[in-house]
Amino acid sequence: MKELFIKEVTTKMADFLDDKQRIRLREILTEICLKYQIEIIEQTKRQETQKNNTDILDRFIASKEIEGCSTRTLNYYRDNINKMLDTVNLPINEITTEILRNYLSDYKSNSNAGMVTIDNIRRTLSSFFAWLENEDYIVKSPVRRIHKVKTTRKVKETLTDENLEKLRDTCSNVRDLAILELLISTGMRVGEITRLNISDMNFQERSCIVLGKGNSEREVYFSAKSKMYIEKYLETRTDDNEALFVSLITPYNRLGISGIEIAIRNLGKEANINKVHPHKFRRTMATMAIDKGMTIEQVQKLLGHIKIDTTMEYAMVNQNNVKNSHRKYIT
Repeated sequence: MKELFIKEVTTKMADFLDDKQRIRLREILTEICLKYQIEIIEQTKRQETQKNNTDILDRFIASKEIEGCSTRTLNYYRDNINKMLDTVNLPINEITTEILRNYLSDYKSNSNAGMVTIDNIRRTLSSFFAWLENEDYIVKSPVRRIHKVKTTRKVKETLTDENLEKLRDTCSNVRDLAILELLISTGMRVGEITRLNISDMNFQERSCIVLGKGNSEREVYFSAKSKMYIEKYLETRTDDNEALFVSLITPYNRLGISGIEIAIRNLGKEANINKVHPHKFRRTMATMAIDKGMTIEQVQKLLGHIKIDTTMEYAMVNQNNVKNSHRKYIT
């Protein structure tokens, strides 16, 4: 950095000094620079901005962790906010609504992301800047004037009875069959299943207590078929791991989210069924329950939703039932 400074000064003085004077100037500058630390102001400013932004982001993530957000959610928050901060490269209190609008627009153009993704990022930034406002880092959130992105609402698919039978027939080991039946009968989140221990299972009542979002506990119920396959699976276990589901190979570690997702995805491929993933069973269970007469409030309780609107989005109403009800109630 010092050499760069000396070179720049001598170059700018070239028109005013002869060769001998330029050489002498270089010698003097070299001697003086030995006593000082020289840095580029812009680079220093950038480093300070990044450090301050990172410190504040760390505090935000810590607050979300205390609120009970999952590791996956925390990572999603951090990744999206970090991308924005690195791109705009400004102190947090200098980020305006216009800057964020341009960021979202550029992100969509450069990544070819869909409107749902863009709105998810907007909601993440809204949460971050609302927290900054509440914590007095900024006067007003710049995201307030960025409204919800309009998205096309698609009807999300559920698994048919035939699909479920195909998946059952495709299972090559009792562990995956036990996981499959548990997903079908409970509609649990995949993260909730990974946290289950053997001691959590009440086989007599066919129920278990799961830890859901926000560290809230709820009781869920599983089918007789689930009970049968889980017990069969546990009989095959030779390890002493407390986890309900573990890997198929040593050292038999607790099965994680990605482990279950991969197992279910592979089952879908083998059964030649498109887009099979754990969350699809959650929507399927909700739809089946409502289709057979369970009230939406009871489904909400089983799924662990705080808002009933969320449950309504999960459950698809069978069109034939709509037609029959219309004929029954509308004359």
